[in-house]
Amino acid sequence: MGRTLADKKLLVADIKTSLESTTMAFAINYRGLTVSEITDLRTRLRVKGAICRVSKNSLMGKAIEGNEKWTALAPLLKDTAAFILVKEDVGGAVKAYKEFQKATKKTEVIGAVMDGKLLTAAQFKEVEDLPSKEQLYAQIAGAVNSIVSSIATVVNEIPTGLARAVQAVADKKAEEPVA
Repeated sequence: MGRTLADKKLLVADIKTSLESTTMAFAINYRGLTVSEITDLRTRLRVKGAICRVSKNSLMGKAIEGNEKWTALAPLLKDTAAFILVKEDVGGAVKAYKEFQKATKKTEVIGAVMDGKLLTAAQFKEVEDLPSKEQLYAQIAGAVNSIVSSIATVVNEIPTGLARAVQAVADKKAEEPVA
């Protein structure tokens, strides 16, 4: 039983809603994946703030129609394409997909769109190399901790330095003959 026109319109509206909060989208060829493998991929991506959307290319085409940010997806609407819509952690989502790809060896990236531009393979590779949100938080925390430690050391040195100066003056006074 096929979908009715009303069902298709709802699906297109749902895709449009998903795209509104998406920062990056990339298409993968999911041919050969089992239902459990797709579920595994979706679970890995959900943790990173991304979703894997499998829909007919014609419905995705209708959803991106007239949307300048996503019209660059049009050349990717071919074969058995699933779309990974990244909302939050771009680096983490791409890494999660790459880990899945290494485990299954069944998928390949067809292409990606970010900020309304179709990314080249080299640009997508650069996105792969971005640190995940957790890694960025750890780097920031390390930098802040280093700054706080430095400030604490400097603040501790002020009274210590003052005490040394007072002691040096006292020692100097003690060495001078009393007149």
